[in-house]
Order: sequence, then C-alpha cells, then structure tokens
Amino acid sequence: MARIRPFRSDDIDGLYDVCVKTADVGADATGMLEDDALWGDLFAVPYARRDPGLCWVVESDDGRVIGYVVATDDTDAFAAWFQDEWWPSRQDRYRRSGASEPTAQDRFIAYGDRQAPGDDPIVREYPAHLHIDLLPETQGQGLGRRLIDTLLAELARRGVPALHLSMNAANAPAGAFYERLGFTQLASGDGSTTYGITIPAASLR
Repeated sequence: MARIRPFRSDDIDGLYDVCVKTADVGADATGMLEDDALWGDLFAVPYARRDPGLCWVVESDDGRVIGYVVATDDTDAFAAWFQDEWWPSRQDRYRRSGASEPTAQDRFIAYGDRQAPGDDPIVREYPAHLHIDLLPETQGQGLGRRLIDTLLAELARRGVPALHLSMNAANAPAGAFYERLGFTQLASGDGSTTYGITIPAASLR
C-alpha cells in the first residue's frame, strides 16, 4: 500500500521523474522538451528546495516516489526567490534554440524568465499556491485528496487564509477533482484555469 510521508532531500530525483511523467495534461511528457529536467525545475523542485515543510511525497511499497504535492505559502515571496536565486542557478543548463519559431522548450524557458512578484488580485486573496502530480498507479486510493488535506492542515497551522492553483484548461478530470474538494473556479484564459479555496478560519491555529 502506497503511503504519504514528508519530503526528504533524497526525493529530488523522484520529483523530477513524476513531474515529467505527468506533465502532458497528466500523461508522460518524456521527450517533449530538449531537456526533460526543465519540467521539474519549473514546477516541482524549487518548491521543495525553498520550503520542504510544504512538500509531501507518495511512496510506493518498493520505495519509489510515485506522487507529490509541493507548495508555497506566499506566492509573491516565492516568485522573488525564484527570480533572484533559483532561476539564475538553472539558466545555464537551458539554452534557447534561436529558431524563428520558438520551440516548446523555448516557451517554457520564457515562462521561467517571466516569474516575478506582481500585483495580482487572486494572489492577494489566495496567497498560497500548489502543484500536485500523481502517477497513474496511484489512482483510486484517495491519495490526491489526502495530499491536499495534509497541505491545507499545514497552511492552516501557519495562518494562511487561502490557496490557489492554475492548471491546463484541457485537463477536465483534474478540474472535477478540485471541485469535489471544494475549490471554486476563479478565472480562465490563455489555456489555463485557476481554482481557489479558502481555509476556514475555524481551522487556523
């Protein structure tokens, strides 16, 4: 039986692996970019590096990482750290193609370059955000719900009032999953949908 446990430093390779294997709207994106590690360097590993206390993994019976949730309790602070510390440490690995028509990797590098604190009303109201990914072998065990519940409990303990996430608008099953957990749709556009959830004041410690 798979189990949820706190992130450990030796889980980094597992985060990279799960991230790429779920990056194509929940399916395996291996080979879609020139360097598969870019997925993890944008959407998983920096969260665990900056605040491992907001990262949990799903571990299989044989010790593999087969899922995770990673998060930040302060989106703007995370974006500032990503811009000033994390991304400069990774940029030399990822080179733009120089092609007249940007490649998929070019577009994701540009996404990394754009990360910065802003003045987003959603972020002001829902300051935390998350990324959650689970391999197909985890399905049907309630692990996604348990990961979210675990994260929300820690955010409540920290006094964080609300959480948001952005997802590919084409991923209808993921949207249905979040709605079952009580998330509400906040905005959509440019191929993405944003959901948010308020952490009940009664839960704050």
